[in-house]
Amino acid sequence: MELLLILVIVAAVAFLVVKSRSNRAGQTANQLEDAKADARQAIERLGGQVYSLTGSDTASQQALADASERYTAAGSQIDQATTPVQARLAKQTALEGLYYIRAARTAMGMDPGPEIPSIDGQKSAGAVTEDREVEFEGRQVAASPSPSSKTPNYYPGGRVAGRPVPAGWYSEPWWKPALVAGAWGLGSMFLFSAMFSGMAGVGYDAQAFESGAGDASQDTGDAGGDTGGDGGDGGDSGGDAGSDMGGDAGGDGGGFDFGGGDGGGFDFGGGFDF
Repeated sequence: MELLLILVIVAAVAFLVVKSRSNRAGQTANQLEDAKADARQAIERLGGQVYSLTGSDTASQQALADASERYTAAGSQIDQATTPVQARLAKQTALEGLYYIRAARTAMGMDPGPEIPSIDGQKSAGAVTEDREVEFEGRQVAASPSPSSKTPNYYPGGRVAGRPVPAGWYSEPWWKPALVAGAWGLGSMFLFSAMFSGMAGVGYDAQAFESGAGDASQDTGDAGGDTGGDGGDGGDSGGDAGSDMGGDAGGDGGGFDFGGGDGGGFDFGGGFDF
């Protein structure tokens, strides 16, 4: 009798364990499908504009090229996503593309459309609030809150290889080597300090940039936290396109030529040391 009772208890426990695991698996599957559907909304909105807009100047053409890259990247990410986190990353990529579309429309004097949900790291990184030009390694590097022939490279703001890059327009994509290599060069801290020291609206000082420290809690509007929050993106229904975050259409992983530099690569005064 006691043996029978033990067997019944063991069977009941086993049943509960299997049922619990099955429920968790079902919940995970549902979460993945929801996250994928949410990401696809942003990707589809992004794809609409990549084919409908044509840049009228260097700044808008570069922003649209960047947007196109993000569209391609987001499509690949969502096709390969097997977890809700991976699907959320695809949405983040699409939202980045929407920011590039918004920038291109602004550069062409068009209505940029409704606001877009924040992307990770964007709020705490801040934004360029004044024209600034500094000399760095024998060349002039400029930043501006507005597009121009001197500052045709847009970045929506966020973190690259753990460091902040403020939203704004730049003479060259100085964050690109870190984006490709996954680490910043020695000179990056000096460029950041020279470019943004004392500028209102930039969320980090040079020391925080060097250490990668920051208040991530400020980034409350991230794309993953709002399901269906892409409603604002719908205003870009003319079609927002994807692009490489901070990337440029002509850049390849092997090297970059910023204003006459050699094609063998871009360095910030040394190898990547952190």
